Amino acid sequence: MRKSSRMFAAALVVAVLVSPARLVMAEQAAATALTVSLTAPAQREWPETVPASGWLKPWQEAIIASETSGLRITDVLVDVGSVVTKGETLVRLSQESVLADLRKQEAAIQTAKANLSKAKANADRARQLRPSGALSDEKIVEYLADEQTATASLTSEEAALDSEKIKLAQTTITAVDDGVITSRSANLGAVVSTGTELFRMVRQQRIEWQAEVSARYLPRISEGLSVKINGPDGQAIEGKVRLVGPSVSTDTSRAIVYVTLPAEMRPRTGLYVTGNIELQASPALTIPETAIVFRDGISYVFTSGEDQRVQRIRVETGRRNDGEVEIVSGLDRSSRVVSSGGAFLSDNDLVKIAETN
Repeated sequence: MRKSSRMFAAALVVAVLVSPARLVMAEQAAATALTVSLTAPAQREWPETVPASGWLKPWQEAIIASETSGLRITDVLVDVGSVVTKGETLVRLSQESVLADLRKQEAAIQTAKANLSKAKANADRARQLRPSGALSDEKIVEYLADEQTATASLTSEEAALDSEKIKLAQTTITAVDDGVITSRSANLGAVVSTGTELFRMVRQQRIEWQAEVSARYLPRISEGLSVKINGPDGQAIEGKVRLVGPSVSTDTSRAIVYVTLPAEMRPRTGLYVTGNIELQASPALTIPETAIVFRDGISYVFTSGEDQRVQRIRVETGRRNDGEVEIVSGLDRSSRVVSSGGAFLSDNDLVKIAETN
């Protein structure tokens, strides 16, 4: 009995000593608990998006070339970057030889008119004398044929004059449309040939995005869909699908989607940008992106129960928009999610709730 009494007394002493130690540890744990904010998942209507990337290119590029040959450039009135309007003079060619040919042709018309007058007079006289028999049938036919020949000759000379006037007009090379000049190969003093390229221009200054997308998305992409483009200066650009390319690359299994940019947006061509094509809207369960914790390549969130301890839950994420992320699986609407600071938490940690959104 004495031995049992001693053992009981020793146990009592240990219990008395240990209990305060446990209380101190519990108080320290409570004091070091992380303060977190909680948020509830939100149900939103989000458009499904198709990621795309591609080049900014001209909507249409016009080539301005010479329509005549053998003439020298006497004036170059625009340069690269010049904004021009339809019909504006860009280049002048030498006109001396063309004007000389024009005057020569005008003289040829006067000669043809004189010949026609003579032939017409002879033909009229032959018609009057035919009943009297004063002229032979052979001579009458000759006079009538001469009239027809002179008429045809005048018509031919008038057509040649029109041709010379066209050549004169071609010595002034003008813009075929409104736009901006993107390249210039016209040099003062150069002698041009027919078809010589002088300028290239972007018609109406319209730039479009030629976005490459995976072929599997093509059945869901149509004209008029909204597009968000990450502009080269960091500014978002709103566009519209103009055309879905009719062919798919055999090398990349991707197709081109042509996206129209707003008229006031005129970024530089040749830049490679990314963006998203917005498809039809669908429901999405969303939480702040800051609530997602990545560990070993897996996405987790921390939820809090009534005991103010957190549980780590694996989730599958989907679309992202304006700082929020879609939760595809692993979470329901009734959960209370730690909105930030999850990287400092472990499963079953005690937390202090600061605020519930």
